[in-house]
Amino acid sequence: MRYLALDLGDRRIGVALSDPTGLLARPFMTLRRASRAEDFTRLNALVAEQQVGTVVVGLPLNLDGSDSQQTAWVRDYSAALAAALPVPVLLWDERLTSVEAAERLRARGKRPARQELDAAAAAVILQSYLDARTPPPAAQPPPHREG
Repeated sequence: MRYLALDLGDRRIGVALSDPTGLLARPFMTLRRASRAEDFTRLNALVAEQQVGTVVVGLPLNLDGSDSQQTAWVRDYSAALAAALPVPVLLWDERLTSVEAAERLRARGKRPARQELDAAAAAVILQSYLDARTPPPAAQPPPHREG
């Protein structure tokens, strides 16, 4: 199953997409925000085109875990989005994802454009979600050797 993540902003929506196995996230695109109806129509089309089974929305919290100024807006937007999409919409902590995304892009020698940063932040959100839901591989005992 594929997952789609959103980094919601006032002007843009960063979008990330998982691989078909649901293990790896990658930046996908940045959408310029319009009305909710237009946003939801475009996101619905993406969900259908990419065969997405779950949408993960970054929830902006303060560093101490309390609600930020944008938290209520994101919760409201996400609830309306959930009513408009045929797949589950989940909220996921997005603390420091933009910072991490910018650091990753700079480490690759890039000075990121805002749109690129939005999609990269969505990928950090999505990878965090995917990593949290996927149990680590079980430690395998060393092979038995007869001496």
